[in-house]
Amino acid sequence: MPRTELSLAGLLIGATAVVALFGALTAGISALSPVLADQGPTYTEWVQPLPNDLLTRTQWALGDMTEPQFYKSWLASIGLLAGAALAWWAGNRGKKWAGMPISYGTGLWPWILGSATLSLALSNLAFGGGLGEGWQPTFVPFVCVATATVLVYGKGWPVFLTGAILGAVTTTPVAMVLINFVTGPLALPSVVANTLAMSIGAAATFIIARYLPWMRLPKPAPQQDRDAHAVPQVPARTIPGTPTLIKDAVWTVRRVIADFTETQFYANELASIGVILGVVAAFLMNPLFPAYGTNLLPQILFVQALTSAIGVIVWRKLYRGGGWAPTYISVVSVGPASVLAYNGSALSIIGGAIAGALLCPLIARFVSARLPNDFHPFIGNTISMAISVSIIVPGLGLVAGLVP
Repeated sequence: MPRTELSLAGLLIGATAVVALFGALTAGISALSPVLADQGPTYTEWVQPLPNDLLTRTQWALGDMTEPQFYKSWLASIGLLAGAALAWWAGNRGKKWAGMPISYGTGLWPWILGSATLSLALSNLAFGGGLGEGWQPTFVPFVCVATATVLVYGKGWPVFLTGAILGAVTTTPVAMVLINFVTGPLALPSVVANTLAMSIGAAATFIIARYLPWMRLPKPAPQQDRDAHAVPQVPARTIPGTPTLIKDAVWTVRRVIADFTETQFYANELASIGVILGVVAAFLMNPLFPAYGTNLLPQILFVQALTSAIGVIVWRKLYRGGGWAPTYISVVSVGPASVLAYNGSALSIIGGAIAGALLCPLIARFVSARLPNDFHPFIGNTISMAISVSIIVPGLGLVAGLVP
């Protein structure tokens, strides 16, 4: 039986260790990049053939799978898929090293991956033609409607296809409109429009699903923590005979790493290690390729680890007894958006990490607790992303103006 408390000392040790690990990683790749760079195209060179080159279009669609992390790298996406597949294979065979149960132990990962990938493909087919005019939010359906629909309604081809089609129809065009007429004119990061589109598209989909005769909620409906991204997770204390302090420290490291793939609804360490290795490889090939060619990947990785670690400590009581907290939200919104907005300054890293870790879960829990029962609670998380980025990123600019 899991204990009801996590020791603060163990959490602090684990958080310090994982932040130090990412600090060493980012320092190392920054030092190596001048030596190993120019082995591949820059981001600008990569997107130049769009939208007419089939290979580049395929790579763009693959890159969409890791755009929620601000990586936009097809190499990172290959790492994501390889790590997730390994976690699925190992978990089904009871391997101790499989990590936290992928997709929250629902057994739905293949359906989640398939429906989300189809939704992504439809988005690229329908709206990828505009890539010649510049970046388009074709990635949006991969991390919202299709996956949430499968988690709420369960497996099956009707659910699979409904989530995929409605996901493409209700999200990408909404994001395009919001970017052109709301966030663009207000000079807000595009992540605000993208996450609002996810929220609107998901809400619209769940309302439409009520009137589709083939969409039926499982009976009896599975019990679900309304604060969770999907379902409560199995505690990750798997080292028998180890002192509690060390168990909690190890759990903290694993929880922070798992946060890197929570937005895809995987929440698994192997999947996260795969995506991190993939994007690091892309950076070492050419620092001006991942993260939109900004050369800010090291700062993005570091702020993501830092904001997750702070969130896990602050919201530790929500993880009691195998529970869950939305500590990943800032990892894929406020943290990296702050870094990109202020060119990786110390204020953007520290301020973005702290503010995101504190505010994002607070808003998400408030919204998720008030959603209808047939709405997936992740909608609260995406609403929180939009609100938090809109408040924190401009706020950091005001603070920067006051700092001598």
